[in-house]
Amino acid sequence: MICTTVRKGYDCPFMTAKGCSYNGGACVEAVEACKGCSRIIELETGWYCSAFPEPALKWKNGICNMATHVKAGEMSAQAKINPLKASKRARRGK
Repeated sequence: MICTTVRKGYDCPFMTAKGCSYNGGACVEAVEACKGCSRIIELETGWYCSAFPEPALKWKNGICNMATHVKAGEMSAQAKINPLKASKRARRGK
């Protein structure tokens, strides 16, 4: 259905005949990490994600899976190294 609350005129899966069914009854503005994403839309009430009603939840556990401004290589910035295994490899000469 077409949104009648925050994102007026945009298709929203949370809109029902009774209004917005999302938690709190409206979408939440985009967070700082969303800057540069092509899914962000500017409305008169602020910047909102066209894919999710609350973008902060998508960034809570790492990189948003729908972010268009983040490359796949940036997602795994640095792998954790087990110090015990690293010392064993160093002893073997690898």
